[in-house]
Amino acid sequence: MAGSGSPSGGIRNTRPAPAKTGSLPAGWWYLPLTILTAGLAAWVPFFHAAVVLGSARLRWASAAYAAAIVAIFGCFVVAPSDAQGNPVGTAGTVLPTVAFLGWLTLIPVACVHQWLVRRRVARTDVVVPEPVIAQALAARERRNTARKLAESDPLLARELRIGRPDLARSYDDGGLVDLNSAPAATIAQVCEIPLPAAEDIDLARQEAGFSSIDELLVMVTVPVSAWDRIRDRGLTLSA
Repeated sequence: MAGSGSPSGGIRNTRPAPAKTGSLPAGWWYLPLTILTAGLAAWVPFFHAAVVLGSARLRWASAAYAAAIVAIFGCFVVAPSDAQGNPVGTAGTVLPTVAFLGWLTLIPVACVHQWLVRRRVARTDVVVPEPVIAQALAARERRNTARKLAESDPLLARELRIGRPDLARSYDDGGLVDLNSAPAATIAQVCEIPLPAAEDIDLARQEAGFSSIDELLVMVTVPVSAWDRIRDRGLTLSA
């Protein structure tokens, strides 16, 4: 009879996947904010992106857009005009014109810039497992598969030498060890426990073997810090 703990299931797909499934991508609000405020808040998305990406360049971009907005409105304010609001002199005509053209230019330029920046920000919502993590998850999945096979067909599991890394074999069980048959040294190595504890397991199993990991943990004194590793790596194939 095979028995074991209940380790967490593995993750089959190691391709990048959105961290917030079903939600809007990060930075989706950049362009709507700029358009709805007629460019007045064009600097806000760049400040947000600078914080998310930790970019000093984007902080400067945010400050530049804010300064441009202030300059545009400054031109409107300082342009001389008479009591009826009509422009006075060359400055009264040129400054509002420059401000208006600058305003019309700022909005599309900011939107294009924000679209490019938003793509960078959106990538921060993507989980890309490191190779070593992907390998560990794949090994965990193989252990789960091998453990289920051992539970359903112990005879086949023994033929495949599941849980016996000390023997020559071609089946990859992801790093399991059979606590009912593997040598003490192998158990110590795979479960990362002291050799004396592994030898105690060897002695305790001599009469009838263990029916489950829980039974082993009751019968044998094993460091509590190693319990999770034993549940993850161990299985108890019947003799």
